Amino acid sequence: MTNTSTEHVELRGELTRLREFREDDADQVLDLIGDDRVTRWLSFDSRSRAQAAAMLAGVAERARSVPRTEYYLAVCARDQDQTIGFARLALSGVQAGKLGYAVHADHWGHGYATDAVKTMIRFGFNDLGLHRISAAIGPDNGASITIATKLGFNYEGRLRDHVYTNGAWRDSLLYSLLEDEWNPLDVGEHQ
Repeated sequence: MTNTSTEHVELRGELTRLREFREDDADQVLDLIGDDRVTRWLSFDSRSRAQAAAMLAGVAERARSVPRTEYYLAVCARDQDQTIGFARLALSGVQAGKLGYAVHADHWGHGYATDAVKTMIRFGFNDLGLHRISAAIGPDNGASITIATKLGFNYEGRLRDHVYTNGAWRDSLLYSLLEDEWNPLDVGEHQ
């Protein structure tokens, strides 16, 4: 079931809070998507200030769409408001969503990405009524593969030359999680 309202979404995990992006997030978004340490794992190259502003404007516009087909949310530490990452769930097909996420390199290793992904999965299955969530991950992104498998995703195969980033074509590994496979109780706290 696709959300047909334009209500603002705020989700709370154990370590993170996911909220709608705001205009005043521009500098923090630039710090994230302008950092080669982060974007080397993403499906796009590092972005400029103008590109970051355009991205935020596009996110805001798509958040107002009815029906809403994308939830692109800022990731903050649970009791803070500073954007340290993003989690995105793009609705595609019948009761399906494509997951994407990133956390600023200065915050790696603290469990924020795992918690944000877990929170977004719960939202997708419980609130949006999704049946399937997939994630396409670069083959060298061991941390992201670990998050996906820890949360119950199953490896489906390799998408050859899936994205063009950092001056070259890159494969992606496709992982998926079905609603009846999702058991948030299997995931330990702070993992």
